[in-house]
Amino acid sequence: MRFVTYTSPSGGDRVGILEDNTVFGLEPGPSLLDLLDQGTLTKAGERARRSPAESLSVSETALKAPLQPRSVRDCSAFHQHLRNCSGDPSKVLDERHTAFPVFYFTNPAAVIGPDTEVPLAPGSQQFDFELEVCVIIGKSGRNISPQQAEDHIAGYTIFCDWSARDLQLHERPLGLGPSKGKDTATTIGPALVTPDELEPYRSKKGFDLAMTASVNGEQVSAGRWDTIDWTFADMISYASRGTTLRAGDVIGSGTVPTGCLYEHYKLGSDRFHRWLRPDDEVRLTVDHLGDLRQRITVADPIHALSSGY
Repeated sequence: MRFVTYTSPSGGDRVGILEDNTVFGLEPGPSLLDLLDQGTLTKAGERARRSPAESLSVSETALKAPLQPRSVRDCSAFHQHLRNCSGDPSKVLDERHTAFPVFYFTNPAAVIGPDTEVPLAPGSQQFDFELEVCVIIGKSGRNISPQQAEDHIAGYTIFCDWSARDLQLHERPLGLGPSKGKDTATTIGPALVTPDELEPYRSKKGFDLAMTASVNGEQVSAGRWDTIDWTFADMISYASRGTTLRAGDVIGSGTVPTGCLYEHYKLGSDRFHRWLRPDDEVRLTVDHLGDLRQRITVADPIHALSSGY
């Protein structure tokens, strides 16, 4: 099933399932996060399919992020992305990248949906997208083994880690973060796709599914999910080591190779023309997960601090 959160013509946001461009909505009330907490997501989806409270074309509504996550971790599970970002696609990575799937925490309050405009990060002249996938945790757990990890996955969706590269590089030498370089927006959506939908495409450490990105209709990125170097089972197990993952937590894969402008910039690729500007449209597509189409808008103003900027 493909679960969405959408704005109902009757008012308010509801959970529904998406089938063939039709949304079959549930009654007003519980959010997708509530259904995960209650362990009733599958039953709710079956009820929406059998006797929906409302049915409407996806073009008649606005899709939101499937849920507002409790926490967001973003890993670096595609190692070729890291090599490309160094400017040397044959670079030997720090051996720690093969010992554990490193991640950082990002801002759950910055999560937006597929129909939301994306503002530039204030002060950034090098704004970028990052094409990723993620899992949404459906069952809480602590010290989860890799063998048990997939039992904790409610579903998959597209993940875009919008990045202010100049701010990111300016902050990095201070040894904390990423912070403001990654703080403006993170898109997840359009739907939470349950694991059974992807099982026929399982390949290597991921799934045999294409991942592409375009800016203003020009394709700039093309990768595949099954080039990933860490499984989501490994990422879940590592993230839960010594702590509790909760239903509604999100874990991102990191960027698929060629899945951002920064890689092309560092490699001197002719696919890099410039950084993102207001009115650009970015389209991110992952086979069987759907696509995101988002317009870039102007940044919020910067207020001067007591010293510095």
